[in-house]
Amino acid sequence: MKKSSLALMMMGLIASSATHAAEVFNKNGNKLDVYGKVRAMHYFSDYDGKDGDQTYVRFGIKGETQINDQLTGYGRWESEFSGNKTESDSSQKTRLAFAGVKLKDFGSFDYGRNLGALYDVEAWTDMFPEFGGDSSAQTDNFMTKRSSGLATYRNTDFFGVVDGLDLTLQYQGKNEGREAKKQNGDGFGTSLSYDFGRQRFRHQRSLHQL
Repeated sequence: MKKSSLALMMMGLIASSATHAAEVFNKNGNKLDVYGKVRAMHYFSDYDGKDGDQTYVRFGIKGETQINDQLTGYGRWESEFSGNKTESDSSQKTRLAFAGVKLKDFGSFDYGRNLGALYDVEAWTDMFPEFGGDSSAQTDNFMTKRSSGLATYRNTDFFGVVDGLDLTLQYQGKNEGREAKKQNGDGFGTSLSYDFGRQRFRHQRSLHQL
């Protein structure tokens, strides 16, 4: 069944707590936050692959350390556990896992499993309780959503000179040895946005060498 018709035929019952966060540690420039949520959810669908319990738990850790007055190190890890599997099944998956450094007005650089540059645009529609941002953003599909092997440079307010002008440059290394639709070659992605007060313009581009 095609995805578009599946979405029309599917009804989800969602009982969800909002994502909650707590500051665990904050001292001498070192910070550690934990966050998470539990979502009890059930799909009703004619498609057996989607019908049924979709409950999950999501948990994450974010931290940073002040190296000096200009340089800050940071990292993030986020995982998800399915609540609809048997205890003998492996239901855990890593959503995000990256670390990097930020140099004040000169931007940040990190590497790991992160959000792709093209998701900077797709995130505008990924705001619903379910089925948001599905038109072009797919996990482990180039740089459209979460993916592995991403080296990312981000600069906000363009070196502190132009308020609202944000730039992203991203490189993705090869990911092979997977099912075909989850593989990719070396690739590059960019994102450029400017905030006109309440309006926001964003341009994106991706180039992959398969």
